[in-house]
Amino acid sequence: MNKNDLIAVIADQTGLAKGDATKAVDCVFDTITSTLKGGDEVRLVGFGTFNVTRRNASEGRNPRTGEKIQIPASNQPKFKAGKGLKDAVNS
Repeated sequence: MNKNDLIAVIADQTGLAKGDATKAVDCVFDTITSTLKGGDEVRLVGFGTFNVTRRNASEGRNPRTGEKIQIPASNQPKFKAGKGLKDAVNS
């Protein structure tokens, strides 16, 4: 399922116009993104938790040439599935 498929399902199940469903989906994604960017986490009880972890700088190798390269430190978004989602997927 891609974003357009998700929007179509939401529009169909809620009776919203596709344009309104698009705005709703974009708003959810934008809110999660801006919250994570601000250093906070997003907890959706029963679904899961989005948070950000810090990845330290490290040294890697270019797989083609074997040359050593520096990998800069970065923030990595993470998602941990909640019990409700895990149970739904495994039932």
